[in-house]
Amino acid sequence: MNFPVRTATVSRHRRWIGWCVFGLLALPFAAWAQSAPVDSAPSAPERQSRDNAWWTGPMLANSAATLPQGHYLIEPYLFDAHSKHADGFGSLTYINYGLMDRLTIGAIPVFGYNRVDGGPSASGIGAGDLSLLAQYRLTQFQEGSWLPTISIQLEETFPTGKYDRLRNRPADAQGSGAYTTILQINTQTYFWMPTGRILRMRFNVSQAYSRRVDVTGVSVYGTGQGFRGHAKPGSSFYANAAWEYSLTQNWVLALDLTYRHNRNTRVSGTDTSDPLGLPGQQVVRANSGPSVAFAFAPAIEYNINANLGVLFGTRVILGNRRTERSVTPALAINYVH
Repeated sequence: MNFPVRTATVSRHRRWIGWCVFGLLALPFAAWAQSAPVDSAPSAPERQSRDNAWWTGPMLANSAATLPQGHYLIEPYLFDAHSKHADGFGSLTYINYGLMDRLTIGAIPVFGYNRVDGGPSASGIGAGDLSLLAQYRLTQFQEGSWLPTISIQLEETFPTGKYDRLRNRPADAQGSGAYTTILQINTQTYFWMPTGRILRMRFNVSQAYSRRVDVTGVSVYGTGQGFRGHAKPGSSFYANAAWEYSLTQNWVLALDLTYRHNRNTRVSGTDTSDPLGLPGQQVVRANSGPSVAFAFAPAIEYNINANLGVLFGTRVILGNRRTERSVTPALAINYVH
């Protein structure tokens, strides 16, 4: 899954650096798993069957699998996005339905409450931006084949969350105000480790594009009370590699590594507010600049049965010059029927 996060982006070269980092991280796992003895010696550990492995899923990476026709998945997350001077308490829920064996559709409603230091917190719990998605499976993993499960996912985010006209409560913001289209490729494969246990791996990449946003007053874009104008969020590239190791049928260890590159966000308009109370208006031109964010998210899964599991994990975004450091613990329940 992807928790709400606002970063801006850096040069195209760093995108390829991110790809290389994920590739280098993935290769040792793959090589170790492929070289593991399976049935070559009597003393080799028993090979775990895929039916014996129960999964909830890692904290962040979406599955490349699709639901069988007529089946559904519900996965609510509760989280606290904690940064230096604020907490963003929220819930995010995946609601997916198998329209066909190869096609899953879904919705992701978000709700939240922001607490801040040195200013008023949110006036109450608010709804965030709503996302609708469709995922089509292109290939299916088969044991003995190198080909992973591959799916293409299209997601559209609608600006249902409050983002401007915030007056003296910027913490009431829950959205971006922008219609955003995300095109994503999801992959998933399995390796058998020397222990005989299964290591499941996911590697997903996406590109997001946002439309221009009309902005009035105090907003998530840092504008003032007298501002009238618009903002154009920059496009965003995102990559996520994740691994899950089946310790037992019930217990799984998981780890996500993510890379996000956001391009420049432009804000332009006029601001009629004057600190001296004089009439007139000021032209506003502002750029966030590009930025890069790296994050990791270790998690523990407990699967009660093949259809119901619980996950506890923590996402850590590593701060830098244009990205604020944050720690987000989360609890999720995954139910498939």
